[in-house]
Amino acid sequence: MTAMKSGTNGSATASVEGKTAAVEAAPVRRRINDGWALIPIVAASGFAGLGYEIVWTRQLSLALGTDMMAVLGAVAGFFAGLALGAFALDGPIRRARSPRAAYAVLEAVIGLWGLVNVWLLPVAGRSLSSLLGTEPAPTLLWAASFALPTLVLLPATVAMGGTLAALERMMRQARGDTRVSAGVYGANTAGAVAGTLFSTFVLIPTFGFLGTLICLAGVNAICALATLALLRSPDQPLPDAAEAQPHAIGGPRLTMTLFATGLLGIAFEILVVRLAAQVMQDTVYTFAGLLAAYLLGTATGGLIWQRAGRHGKDRVNDESLGWLLAGTALACLTTAFVAPSIAGIAETAVEAGIVGELAVAMVLFLVPSAAMGALFGLLAQRVRDQRGSLGWAVGINSVGASLAPLLTAQFLIPTFGTWTALIPVALGYLFLLPLRRSALMWCAAPGIAAFVLCVRPTPSLIRVPPGGALLAAREGPMVTASVVDDASGARYLEVNGRFRMGGTSSIRSDYRQAMLPLLLHPAPHRALFLGVGTGATLVGGSQMPGVSVRGVELSREVVDLLPWFANPAAAGPAPRITVADARRYVAADTDRYDVIVADLFHPALDGSGALYTIEHFDAVKRRLAPGGVFCQWLPLYQLDLPSLRAIIRGFLDIYPEGSAWLNHYSLRTPMLALIGPRDGGDLDPDALAARLRDPQVRPVARPLGFEAPIDLLGQYLGGPRALAAFAGEGPRNTDDYPYVTFDARRNVRALTAPPWSLLLAVTRAMRPDPAELLAASRPDAFSARLSAYWRARDRFLEAGAALPGDPRGAALIAAASPGLIEALRSSSEFDPAYGPLIGMAKSLLASDRAAAARLLHEINDAAPSRGEARELLAREFGQ
Repeated sequence: MTAMKSGTNGSATASVEGKTAAVEAAPVRRRINDGWALIPIVAASGFAGLGYEIVWTRQLSLALGTDMMAVLGAVAGFFAGLALGAFALDGPIRRARSPRAAYAVLEAVIGLWGLVNVWLLPVAGRSLSSLLGTEPAPTLLWAASFALPTLVLLPATVAMGGTLAALERMMRQARGDTRVSAGVYGANTAGAVAGTLFSTFVLIPTFGFLGTLICLAGVNAICALATLALLRSPDQPLPDAAEAQPHAIGGPRLTMTLFATGLLGIAFEILVVRLAAQVMQDTVYTFAGLLAAYLLGTATGGLIWQRAGRHGKDRVNDESLGWLLAGTALACLTTAFVAPSIAGIAETAVEAGIVGELAVAMVLFLVPSAAMGALFGLLAQRVRDQRGSLGWAVGINSVGASLAPLLTAQFLIPTFGTWTALIPVALGYLFLLPLRRSALMWCAAPGIAAFVLCVRPTPSLIRVPPGGALLAAREGPMVTASVVDDASGARYLEVNGRFRMGGTSSIRSDYRQAMLPLLLHPAPHRALFLGVGTGATLVGGSQMPGVSVRGVELSREVVDLLPWFANPAAAGPAPRITVADARRYVAADTDRYDVIVADLFHPALDGSGALYTIEHFDAVKRRLAPGGVFCQWLPLYQLDLPSLRAIIRGFLDIYPEGSAWLNHYSLRTPMLALIGPRDGGDLDPDALAARLRDPQVRPVARPLGFEAPIDLLGQYLGGPRALAAFAGEGPRNTDDYPYVTFDARRNVRALTAPPWSLLLAVTRAMRPDPAELLAASRPDAFSARLSAYWRARDRFLEAGAALPGDPRGAALIAAASPGLIEALRSSSEFDPAYGPLIGMAKSLLASDRAAAARLLHEINDAAPSRGEARELLAREFGQ
C-alpha cells in the first residue's frame, strides 16, 4: 500500500509538472509561430517599398527630367522623407502600446498616399516645369527637384521611414528576443529585391504605373490586415534591452558611423552603376538588375549577421565593427580591381540576356553590399540596444544617403573620375575605425589594395577600334562622351562606350534629317532641334536661308565635344544650344516654332522611351506655330516591330494627318521620319518646285539630292491611312504605360538582326497613295510618275538586302546590277539606281569592255529617256 501510494503521488506530481511545463511552453511556441508568420509581412513591406520607389522615380523623371541635377534632387528628396519619418516616428513607435496597430496604420498611410499620388504627382510635376522655365540655374533645379518629391511624397515616405522600427519591435515581441534587428533588416531588404525585379519585369510592363501602384497598395493592405488578423495573440511584454558595454561603440561615434556608412554605401552604388552603364546595355532592366544585386547583397549580409552576431553582447563591440569596416573597404576595392575587365565579361554575358546582366551585376555588387548589410545590421542592433528602437539608426543612415548623390556627382566624379572615385569611397570606411593599435592590422589589406590601385594607370572603358585613336573624352556624372577616330579616318561621337551619335561619315545623312522637314514646311522661320549629337543636323538646319535654329541637348559632355565636329564650310553663326532635358524644356517653353525636329533616340536606352510618348508628342504640338510641322526621327536599325507600331499609334492620336518618310535609301542605318502637321493640309508640288529653284535654297538642297520635287516626295512611305493600317490595334506608348521603355529586351535583340529587316517590313506592308499626299487638283500624270518612283525605290531596297555577303568589284556588279536594272525599269527617274549603274559601267570599261557594253545597253533599254548610257555607248563603242 505504501509503495502504491508513493507511486500514485509520483505520477500526480509528474502530471502537474508536465502541465506546468506545457503551460510555460505555450507562449514560447506561440512566439515562435508568430515570429515565423511575421517574416512574409516583413518581406512584403520591403517588396512594396521598392516597388513604390521604382514607380515614383520614373514618374518624377517625366516631370523633372533625366538630367543630372534633377535626378540628384529626386533621390535626395526621397531619402530625406525616409529620414524625417524615422526620426519623427521613433519615439511614438517605441512607446506604442501595440506595435502591430502602429505598423498597420503606417502601411495604410503608404497605400492610400500611393493612390493619391496617381493624380497628385503628374499635376505637381507639370506645375513645377512651368515655374522652372527652360533654363533654370543648377541650384534652382536641384532645390526644386528636391522639394517636389520631399513634399508630394512626404506622407508615404515618412510612413516608410517608420516601418522598419515597427517591424523590428513586432518581431522582437513575437520571438521574445532582443537581437532581431539585422534579421528584420535582411528580410525586409530581401523583399525589396523581389519588389525591384517583379515590379520592373512583370507589374509595370503588364499594368503600367497606375496598375502597379494599385497592386502595391494592395500589398500594403494585405500587410496591415495580416498583421492585425493573423497574429491574434495578445502583445507580449518586450524583453529588456541589452545593457551597453563600456567598451562598446556608442554616442557620437555611433551616430557618425551610421551617417558615414549611409553616405558611402549610396556613393559606391552610384559609382558602380555609372561604370556599368559604359559596358552593359543601359536599359531599364540593366538598372533593375544592378539595384537587385546591390539589395540582394545587403539582405544577405544582414541575415548572415543576424546569425553570426546575435550570440552574445561581446559581438557588438569595437572589434566586430573594425573587422566589418575593414572588410567592407576591401570588398569595395575588389570591385575597383574587377571593374576595368568587366567589359569583356559583359560582352560574353550579353548573349544570355538579362540573366547575363544579372550575373555581371552580382560580380560588381554582391560581396561589397553584403559587407555593407552586415555592417548596418551591427550598427542598427547597437542603436536598438541603446535607444530601444531602430528609428534613429534608419534616420541617421538615410540622412547620409540623401547627401550621397550630390556629393558623388558634384565632387567625387569631377575630382577623381568615376573609377578612381571608388578608392576614396572605400578608404572612407577605414577612417571610421576606432583609434586603437588593432586598427593598423585591420587597415593592412585594404591599405595595400588601395596603394596598388593608385599606382596603376587609370583604366579606360572606351573601346577604340584596331588602328583607331581616342581623340577626346569628357566624363560626367551621367555619361562619358568620347571622340574616336577609326582606322579609315572617320571620326565619330560615342556615348558610354556603346552608343554612336553620328560622325564625319554621316554628315550628309544628318543634313538631310534637318532638310526634309524644313522643305515640307512652306516657309519656315524658326526651328527647334531636340537632341544634338555631333551637331550636324542642327548645323544643317541653320544652312536653310531665313531659318533661325536652336538645339536642346541633355548632356553637357556631348556639347563640350561639338568643336571636334565643327564644319568650317558651314555659313552663319553657331546655333544656340541649351543643355536641358528635352521633355522638361518643351513643357516649360513658351515660344512657338515652325518646325520641331526630334533626333534619333535609341529606344532601348533607359529614359529614351519617354521621348516617344503620346504626352510628349502633345506637348510638342502645343509649341508649334500655325501651319507648323513636327518631325520625329526613328532609328529602324535599333527598333523592333511592336515598339514601332506602338509609337505610330500614339503619334496618330496626336497628329491624325501624320505621314511616314525615309531619310535615305541606306540599308545599314535606315531612318524613318514621322511627320506631323499641326493643322493638316495637302502638299503642293508646284510650291515645292519653286522653293527648290530659289537661288538661296538651291545651293543648300541640291548637294543633298533634293533637286526636283520627286527627289523629296520619293521618300514618302505612307499617309494616315497607310500608317494606321500598318500599326493596327494595340497599346500606345504613354507616360502611364511606357511600352517602349519596357520593350527594351526586344529592342536590344533587334540590334543583332540585319539592320534592314524592319525597313523591309515597313516597305512591304505600306502602300503609299498619292491621293493622301498631293492636293486633289494634281494631274494623274504626276501621281503615276510618283507611284512608279515608289515601286522603283522598294525594288532597289529589296535588291540591296538580297546581296549575298559583302561582294566587291566585279562580283558586286554582277550581283547588284540585275536588281538595279529592274528598279530602273519601274522608274527611269530613280537616280539612286541610275547613278550607281553608270558608275559600274564606267568601272568595267577598264577591265571588261564587253561586260561594260552589255550593261550600258541594259541601262539604255531600261531608261531610254535618259541619255548618259547612250552617250557612253557612242563615245566608247561607236554605237
